[in-house]
Amino acid sequence: MKPNTIKDLSIQIRLSGLSFCILNRSTNTIERLQHMQSEKKATPFELLNQLKTIIETNADFSQPFDSVLCIYQNELSTLVPKSLFNENHLADYLKFNAKILQTDFIDYDTIAINASVNVYVPLVNVNNYLFDTFGSFVYKHASTILIESVLQHSSNHNGIELFVNVGHLHFEMIAAKDKQLIYYNTFDYSTKEDFIYYILFTIEQLKLNPETVKINLTGQITKDDELYSIVYKYVRFVAFLEPVCTYQFKATNEPKEKHSNFILLNSFN
Repeated sequence: MKPNTIKDLSIQIRLSGLSFCILNRSTNTIERLQHMQSEKKATPFELLNQLKTIIETNADFSQPFDSVLCIYQNELSTLVPKSLFNENHLADYLKFNAKILQTDFIDYDTIAINASVNVYVPLVNVNNYLFDTFGSFVYKHASTILIESVLQHSSNHNGIELFVNVGHLHFEMIAAKDKQLIYYNTFDYSTKEDFIYYILFTIEQLKLNPETVKINLTGQITKDDELYSIVYKYVRFVAFLEPVCTYQFKATNEPKEKHSNFILLNSFN
């Protein structure tokens, strides 16, 4: 690596897959963008083995990094207003809307932009491996980056906007108004009918009108797939939301759709 070259690594961890992104800040270039997806959810043990295989068989990961970020994307998280947060009650916050084990390690992110705390379960075995491999690193929950990005870049108009980040068999949904978080939830789906049901149910619960509300889509969804088609069938205003970045991409890493890497690319901000 050239002297004074600054490189950052982000790793996105899901039980259904892994993603890796290397940013050369000196040239403002994404040098590696890689996704590995499984058809079924892996156990934490299987996931660690997959992570080890990729990192230990690719020379790109043996270079020094100025920062390493691990992003956990799972349903084991909940938001707590900072004014009500007590670090001694982490398990109590999670147990009402997530199945947690007594042995689970629980941590939290502080989301300054809306004075909240995101309580979640990271994977201790993955954290230990990353520390042994890279030394000091930072980890966050994916929804922390998603919420921060949406609130920073959502428009200032008075109406509520919806944001749907689509993953493989799951998605996150946010409602924001005038840069304020109104609603956040995550859903599992297996069919396009499940997908639109949860979206329309949320629209109904928030007392919004599908003829006037705007939905911004990110993640694993494109204009020619069935998920987009069914959303556009029931909601009039649908758009794709790209990450706010000016990175260049190596030719071999150029993504077909920037919005498909919304969390990963925004993790460097």
